[in-house]
Amino acid sequence: MSRYTSQELMEMEHRYGAHNYHPLEVVISKAEGIWVEDPEGRRYIDMLSAYSAVNQGHRHPKIIKALKDQADLLTLTSRAFFNDRWPVFAKRLSEVTGKEMILPMNTGAEAVETAIKTMRKWGYLAKGVEKDKAEIIVFSENFHGRTTTIISFSVDPDAQENYGPFTPGFVVVPYDDVEAVERAVNKNTVGILVEPIQGEAGVVVPKEGFLKGLERIAKKNNVLLAVDEIQTGFCRTGKTFAFQHEGIDPDIIIMGKALGGGVFPVSAVAADKKILGVFQPGTHGSTFGGNPLGCAVALAAIDVLMEEKLADKAAELGAYFMEGIRKINSPKIKLVRGKGLLIGVVLNETAGKARIYTTALKEKGLLCKETHNWIIRFAPPLVITKEEIDLALGKIKEVLG
Repeated sequence: MSRYTSQELMEMEHRYGAHNYHPLEVVISKAEGIWVEDPEGRRYIDMLSAYSAVNQGHRHPKIIKALKDQADLLTLTSRAFFNDRWPVFAKRLSEVTGKEMILPMNTGAEAVETAIKTMRKWGYLAKGVEKDKAEIIVFSENFHGRTTTIISFSVDPDAQENYGPFTPGFVVVPYDDVEAVERAVNKNTVGILVEPIQGEAGVVVPKEGFLKGLERIAKKNNVLLAVDEIQTGFCRTGKTFAFQHEGIDPDIIIMGKALGGGVFPVSAVAADKKILGVFQPGTHGSTFGGNPLGCAVALAAIDVLMEEKLADKAAELGAYFMEGIRKINSPKIKLVRGKGLLIGVVLNETAGKARIYTTALKEKGLLCKETHNWIIRFAPPLVITKEEIDLALGKIKEVLG
């Protein structure tokens, strides 16, 4: 256990850490499954899963064993040499995604940057777009990461203020509006970058047919469709990937978060050879991308998701959880939306800001996070049980009911 109290640790962070986050006032020092504990021994149900990076539950024994076993053998070679874990991971992820090639990175933002570079390079080499004219269509209220290029097409003032000049080449259109995309496509369009469900925007689920519409436009105009599955992927929404709810076949799949099992940062981009084949040695890379430790962890993380049928579990328990919240029938709740175990509770503005309620839920032993002031997101590890959801619903009813 920590030799510091929760209060001391929060004060220490405030003094020595840059203030780029506004955490809920709880310190986590221990975790297992869906449960986390603070230095004083108070236990909480984790309803955020580190923004869906812990789909398999905290410290899943199989993933921790893979980490420890690999750490005893080999941790890092860089891609200057071959190693014995990366090819096995590439093959496995190729089978899971149905794509011919994998490009490994570490963080979600790096994977998005890789997808952007892929679309642009493909646009120049394969589509024949005029040099430095490539455009990528993105969506209002998007969240794809925090790099300078990615925030260049954010519409969030906090993400952009005082970070310019911004990277050109992006066209922002309204989310869930196929016609707007159709109008935005031109001879310089190389890609469409979309979240199948907008997580950070408050679990915004598009209308049925939106992704199919994007696929149709992409095919018709020789444009690449890239889906950002960093938060929605790996069983969170009740399918391995959220795009599978509409049965589409995107050109590029961007992955991260739960791919590392909540243990190690692992991300990747998957696409066929005609797309990822545009990269030649020296044109893109990462010292830690495809490292043996990360690959061993990711292989175990995928095994856990598949063996424990966590997509089916998320579909069943997500529907049960959402129905339970709707039954609370509170004047504070405007609507409940989501898919699988990715749920957003939108509050009426008369109820006051969501932070009031996430703080109150924390006091009752339930950890969740507000987004966009009026929305509470519930996204527990997928190993949660029906009984534990009932326990959570009781606490939510006490606070919101």
